[in-house]
Order: sequence, then C-alpha cells, then structure tokens
Amino acid sequence: MSSSNSKSSNQSALIAASAAVAGAVAGVVASQLYAARSKASQQEYQTRVSMDRAEHPTVIYNEEAPVASRNSFIFPHNHEERMRRQIAARQVVEEENAVARDSVTVRVPATSANMGPGYDTIGMAVDLWSEVTVSRSDKFQITGEGDGANEMPKDESNYLVLGCKAAFEAARKPMPVLSYHVVSRIPFARGLGSSSAAIVAGIIAGLILAGHRLPCWGSEALLQIAAGIEGHPDNVAPAIYGGIQVGIHNGTRWATERVPAPPGLQLVMFIPDFIGKTSDARAVLQGGITRSDAAFNISRTAFLVLALSTNNLDNLKWGVQDKLHQPQRGGKLYKYLYPMIEAAEAAGAHCAYLSGAGPTVMAITSGASGDIFAQREKERSDSSVARAMMKTAEEFGIKGTILVTKAASEGAHVTKVVPPFSTENMIYHHNV
Repeated sequence: MSSSNSKSSNQSALIAASAAVAGAVAGVVASQLYAARSKASQQEYQTRVSMDRAEHPTVIYNEEAPVASRNSFIFPHNHEERMRRQIAARQVVEEENAVARDSVTVRVPATSANMGPGYDTIGMAVDLWSEVTVSRSDKFQITGEGDGANEMPKDESNYLVLGCKAAFEAARKPMPVLSYHVVSRIPFARGLGSSSAAIVAGIIAGLILAGHRLPCWGSEALLQIAAGIEGHPDNVAPAIYGGIQVGIHNGTRWATERVPAPPGLQLVMFIPDFIGKTSDARAVLQGGITRSDAAFNISRTAFLVLALSTNNLDNLKWGVQDKLHQPQRGGKLYKYLYPMIEAAEAAGAHCAYLSGAGPTVMAITSGASGDIFAQREKERSDSSVARAMMKTAEEFGIKGTILVTKAASEGAHVTKVVPPFSTENMIYHHNV
C-alpha cells in the first residue's frame, strides 16, 4: 500500500514537472513571437510615419505610438486612440475632396481670452461674428465694412493674409492672387479676439481654396498653424472649436479641451471707444512672479474650471481672480477696471474680468431661457449689470458701448463656397 502510494506520488510529480517545463517553453515561445510581432509592428508604423512625414509635413506624429493590438482595450475616454485605429494608425492629410475652389466665405466668432487667471490659456467663443470672403482674383485687395474697417491693415501684414499664406504652405501649393472682403462685427483691438478671428478665417479660407484638408484627431493641425502664428491658444482655440477652451503646449504640440459651460449664461460687456494695443498691455506686466502669486493663480484657475463644470455659479467670482495681469493692467492702463468689476458683481453678475488684453470688461450673468426678449426681464440681471457698468464708466469719464450676448458653442465655419460642396443628393448645412 505504501509502495503503491509512493509510486503514484512520483508519477504525479513527474507529470507536474513535465507540464511546468512545457508551459515555460510555450511561454518563452509566445513571448518571443509577441516581441517579434510587436517589433515588426513598430517598425512598420515608423516606416509609414517617415513616408507620410516626407509627403505631409504639416501633420504631428507620436514617435512612440505602436500599431495597437486588436485585442487591447479602448476605454471611453480614449477617443483619439479610437480614431487612430479607425484610420489604421495613418495620420495623413485627407485628399479625397482635393478640389480647388474659386471663392469661400467663412464666419468666425469673437473670443474672450484669459478669463481672469487663465493667462494665455483659457478662452471663450462669443456670439458675435465677422464674415470673411476670399476669392481668386487678378488683383490683390482688402476691403471691409463694419467695426474697425478703417483701422485694419490693407496690405499683406493683415492677419487674414498671413492665415491664407500658412494654409497654402501647409498644402504645399503656391498661393494665387486673392481678394479679401471683411464684414466685421467684432470690435477692432478691444480685447475680443479680432486678430485671432482673422488668423483662423484666413487659414480656413486658404485650405478651402487650395482644396486641402488637415487631420484633427491626435494632431489638431489647424490649431498648430493658428497658435503658431498667434503664439498662444486662448483665442484661436475657441475661434476654431467654439465654447470655452483650455489650451496647453504639451511639449510636442498645442492641445485644447472644451470646458462644460452652464446653460443660460449671458455675457454683458462694456466696450470702450478707444483701442487697446496688446503690445502696450504686455509691456506693463512684471518680468517675474512670486511663488505665492503663482499659487494664487493656479488655485483660481482650478476653481474657475470647477465652477463652470459643476454649474456652481456662485464660485465664478473667486474663479476669475488673478494676480498675473489684471492688477498691472488695471493699475496702469485701465483705472476703471476694478471699480467696474465690483459694480457689476454688486448688481448681480456672477463675475467680471478684463477680456483679453483689454480694454473691454466682460461680466457673466445667468437666467436666460430661450429668446430673452420673450422672457420676463426680472428673471435675469443683465439690464441691472449693464446699467451699473455704464455708470462706472461715466464716473471715470470713459465713453463706450454695452453689448449683451452669449457664449458661442460653435467655432468658425464655412457658409458659402464656389463651386459648392453640396450636390444634388447630399446637401451640407447652409447648402455649402
């Protein structure tokens, strides 16, 4: 009995050892096969990237990104990875509709940058639009009507022309002679993104005329061009995508994400009659900042984004506080700034701040539901806030205009093109 048990034990041990060895061998073989396949996939991806970069220099690539395994997980937030797989890891400029156009009209929104502590980082699209028509022509000319038509440059230094040039360079095509007509409803040089609107409209118009398309997912090539001209993303990002945007440079490229905005927000802005030069507004800023000031702005920026994301409007007034640019600009350039902010908040605004580099002061209110002219006025505070802001302006002897509008959820878009994209069987918005 004892001998039989011992023999059975030895046989079990032998079987277990054999299985372990076989498993180890299989594991090594599988590991080597996986490594070889991964290496081949990585080499294949790098080869494709190198070929595509030579052909399409405007595309941004992730050098370390291997071709994803079909069996790996994609989480709900991995939208760029999902799109990357859909285009088979090949981030190239689409050419399927590469038909040059003769004329294009682009509608582009105003923007309010900085939003308090978000210096060169946070911006909001404003429901105030300009329209730009760019056409092939035998003579270069820039014409305009509306706000700032007389002040805007009429030569090739105009940001609209620079945007068009950048688009044709991205398309690797020579830029033809073009004529430009601007219907401007964005106040010129008032801190509402008139320059960024011109840049974005010029790039989009140039791309359409050149018959060239850019990748967005994982590259945001249009943003790269626009922010490269502007130098920061807080105006161009909302001009492109709409809404409230937080933009960064991640060490490789510009990137931006939309911040959720509560419904029913209204924008009440005091727009002075005088222009504000960005160069003057930047000249008054300090060369360095203290650790405490940096911590102050970091905390306020986080508070601002959280207040917007959670619909906690009472916290907006703390979220727009700032120590990096508003105190300096308010102290040296715009003496009315802080008294106007205090007056607006006392009259019912959730917050107020210097829009962009100024001189416009932006107040945010709420309560709008549907068309405000069909709504009881006492349900909102925009009228009382407007009166308080204008009263402060009068006390400082500043002439200007109050404008009431809302944030724009949509960014720049094409409204007309010749020849059109729409066909008999497929019609795009605005019958473009």
